[in-house]
Amino acid sequence: MQAEISRRVVAMGAAAALVAVLATSLGAQAVNVTGDWAFSVETGQGSGTPALSFKQTGETLTGTYAGQLGSSPFTGTVKGNAIQFAFSLDVQGQAVDVSYTGTVDGATMKGAVSMAGGQLSGTFTGTKK
Repeated sequence: MQAEISRRVVAMGAAAALVAVLATSLGAQAVNVTGDWAFSVETGQGSGTPALSFKQTGETLTGTYAGQLGSSPFTGTVKGNAIQFAFSLDVQGQAVDVSYTGTVDGATMKGAVSMAGGQLSGTFTGTKK
């Protein structure tokens, strides 16, 4: 009788662990940033409010950035709630690389932005429209 109770307790514990792993895995896959977003960017050189349009397929991102320095397509990834994307802008005839890294929480995201190889950096927040 004691052995039967022990087997049931072990089986219930294993089932609970499996449910926890599945719930964590499904929660990580639930992030979907597809759609239009309004961003607020703050750097040492000023601020801006670019508009971004994301398309997410699995962990792969594509989209379009439009801000006061111009427009550009971008590519990136979403892994769990971590997001990263990058693009290049033509600013007065010079290519300027721009990289965003951050986290997504439902209809908001926040993180860091780096431009021109890290010569200019700042923070961003984004809200899904």
